[in-house]
Amino acid sequence: MEARPKHRTRTTLATMALLVCAPACGTPAAPAVSETPASSTAPPLPPAATTASAAKPPAPEAPIPEDAGELAQTLQRTTKALHAAIDAWTPKDGDPPENVELLALHQQRAYRHAARHPKVAARAFARLPSGLAAQAKDNTAAIRELLALARPIKPSAVFKVQPARPAAELMKHFKKAERRFGVEWEVLAAVMFAETKFGRVKSDSHAGAQGPMQFMPATWKAYGMGGDIQDPRDAIMAAANYLRATGAPRDYQRALHAYNPSQAYVDAILLHARQIKRDVRNYYVYYNWQVFVLTTAGERRLTGPGK
Repeated sequence: MEARPKHRTRTTLATMALLVCAPACGTPAAPAVSETPASSTAPPLPPAATTASAAKPPAPEAPIPEDAGELAQTLQRTTKALHAAIDAWTPKDGDPPENVELLALHQQRAYRHAARHPKVAARAFARLPSGLAAQAKDNTAAIRELLALARPIKPSAVFKVQPARPAAELMKHFKKAERRFGVEWEVLAAVMFAETKFGRVKSDSHAGAQGPMQFMPATWKAYGMGGDIQDPRDAIMAAANYLRATGAPRDYQRALHAYNPSQAYVDAILLHARQIKRDVRNYYVYYNWQVFVLTTAGERRLTGPGK
């Protein structure tokens, strides 16, 4: 970030095992993680996987299939049902319905499994329709990028979490920041998603980064415009201000690298932003993904159904 105070360090992401988003910003360069959409001639899945399930949504800890064919069916069935549930969720200015939360959690856990088992994932994605295969590749690539930054912590570590502000409210803030600073709202949403899962993580980072967009105090003093570092609206506006000052929207790669000097981080943000740009329902999908931490005793979920 040249002479500017460091805005972020990897330590915040090390506390969260986030999948967690790709350009869809004006005409930015393509993300470094390449993608080849699956062929539309992929073999069709069994009929049971091609219709949205009206059955009870999966339990929070429902098993994720190990078999590639079953994983493909799970992803297609869950994503279709999740999109239908999001369409039915109106208005989106309150708590999400239970079926949205449960389906989103199941999808998130399936993608996390795929990210850790690339050979199984490749076989599963080859069975998906091209659009869903492209989404699956972006999501698992982004998860792998962020997991590469994560370092396990002690199981006794304490994290403060809180409910996220309503999805519709946050979207208004993202779009207002886009109008003022020219930074695409999908990128701002992807940053907040990666940093704190839309404000669910309340703890400061090990390095002292604070708030829903994880600003270092010195950087906040320069770009926070006198606002409250813990306030989602103020934090989103400050993030847009900072990204604009460091190169966005002309050069998102440069701006995001200033935000967090890691190419893995930059790639993950741009991948998720691309998915939001392709289908706005993916914003609501990501909004309902939950906070996981990696500990030396294994992975632990901190928020969401049953927590």
